Amino acid sequence: MKKEYDFSNSVKNPYAKHLKKQVTLRLGVDVISYFKNLAEETGIPYQNLINLYLQDCAHAQKKLRLKWVSATKKVAEQVDCMPP
Repeated sequence: MKKEYDFSNSVKNPYAKHLKKQVTLRLGVDVISYFKNLAEETGIPYQNLINLYLQDCAHAQKKLRLKWVSATKKVAEQVDCMPP
């Protein structure tokens, strides 16, 4: 291994910015707690676990079951994804 490396001719990865995008989500305290506990068990950061779970839902094209409470308000019957 060299003591020093020359990065003067280096090029940024043009695909890096397309890998992930920062967004703001409002999650329930219980959801955050669940993923933080899971993160402690697995050693994976909880944000990564949430991303992995959502990726799994997206790749499997799972749909969320919704229950209509009134004409103007809808409530999720279950928070887990179900198969299409």
